[in-house]
Amino acid sequence: MRLLKCILFATIMCPGLGAGLRAQTVDQKVYQEQYRSQVHFSPKEHWMNDPNGMVYYNGIYHLFYQYFPGGTTWGPMHWGHAESKDLMHWKEQPIALYPDSLGYIFSGSAVVDVHNTSGFGKNGVVPLVAIFTSHDPKSEKAGTNNFQNQSIAYSLDEGKTWIKYAGNPVVKNPGIRDFRDPKVRWYESEKKWIMTLATKDRITFFSSPDLKAWKKESEFGLDRGAHGGVWECPDLFPLQLNGKTYWVLLVSINPGGPNNGSATQYFIGQFNGHQFVESGAGKETKWIDYGPDDYAGVTWSNTGDRTLFLGWMSNWMYAGQVPTEKWRNAMTIPRVLGLKQVNDDLYLTSNPAVELKKLTLSPIEGKLIVNKKLPAQYILKFKTVNTKNWSVELGNNTGEKLVLGYDQASNRYYIDRTSSGTIAFNPEFAKRTYAPRLTKDHSSNIELVVDASSIELFADNGLTVMTSLFFPHSPYNSYRIKSEKDLVVKNIQLLPMVSAWK
Repeated sequence: MRLLKCILFATIMCPGLGAGLRAQTVDQKVYQEQYRSQVHFSPKEHWMNDPNGMVYYNGIYHLFYQYFPGGTTWGPMHWGHAESKDLMHWKEQPIALYPDSLGYIFSGSAVVDVHNTSGFGKNGVVPLVAIFTSHDPKSEKAGTNNFQNQSIAYSLDEGKTWIKYAGNPVVKNPGIRDFRDPKVRWYESEKKWIMTLATKDRITFFSSPDLKAWKKESEFGLDRGAHGGVWECPDLFPLQLNGKTYWVLLVSINPGGPNNGSATQYFIGQFNGHQFVESGAGKETKWIDYGPDDYAGVTWSNTGDRTLFLGWMSNWMYAGQVPTEKWRNAMTIPRVLGLKQVNDDLYLTSNPAVELKKLTLSPIEGKLIVNKKLPAQYILKFKTVNTKNWSVELGNNTGEKLVLGYDQASNRYYIDRTSSGTIAFNPEFAKRTYAPRLTKDHSSNIELVVDASSIELFADNGLTVMTSLFFPHSPYNSYRIKSEKDLVVKNIQLLPMVSAWK
């Protein structure tokens, strides 16, 4: 057990990292640019936003995403595509879906049609089916309200190439301006597909026996949750707690997040194949991530008992202005979702997927090594035995710093990037953001995942999560822990990580 008195300075070296550098297999100039994430997915070049069509099949995790191959700002949307066997090492594939006569390819999902309900499968080949929003910019410009419709495409070669259904769109817009982002899953007890669709200020559920013909089932949310902006990118999935099944509904909202701008709220309740009913009074808005930079996240389909989540690591307030050059934006690390009861309420937990360990080197713990260089990316873990004020300050030689900590008086965690480096590109960027501490426990487990331009906080076993970008002029090369003299901290551990691109 370590008793921290006032300020503890620590700057850590990274043994064995040189070998990783020599093992690099990609062009030295690619994925080595300033601010380039080393343990998070980002495309080699150009613009990326929402994760789409995430599906696991035959040992491969497929990640599709909103992509504009013509520049580093938002443009006509395509579906980019990347594959991974371990969620950490990604290989970009050719663009999966291009805009067509129905419009741009907006967000959606993908499923494994094991029973060939769609009839797309041939000669025993199981089809993958993508469900997405077709966004017609011409109709939008003309002032209509039905320019977003739902379409499908299928693949018979495990996601390599896609054929769009000749009968598109399969769900036609009834006149709702924001009518998009279909997330589809199989509902086994009634042998049907359920579509969870964002429809302006609520969620609409549809069902289908074959992914082609859909009927409306119900609506949810008009008088629930946060409504500071348009509802987007929903997801519906079951989770188990103490032998009981609950259903979780994710809804992204922009703007209207807890720290302004984009964020993703969630609801916990029951779903009977027709209607979602939230448990409890529903007065408290719950957020899957309270930081400013986790948006539009959804889960992978076909992953069995494990529910894997991935978000877009940015915020619409400044996503097109962040100071990167060849590419813009990355994804969060994959996270495993669970449930936890706190008093009489249920909360969603998020924790790093175990695959993150594939990138870690031997931990540095015990006596801290002073005056050595921090690794470029690492995991920092520690436990506080009592609830007192503390902070972790990441800094560089020019005086720039990112500060993360806990304020006992308000019972909140915070991330402060007011002096973090390049901040002038948007007035909303340089602020202190907050997240409530939800547990009543006296001890706290803290896990920080630090990359070249991002930090992810997982506090209290994933009950409170915060994700934040930062852009220092030179990399942070030290950290220090500040605390009240009575704070007891133990199990300090730093795990250097090698780059996923080497």
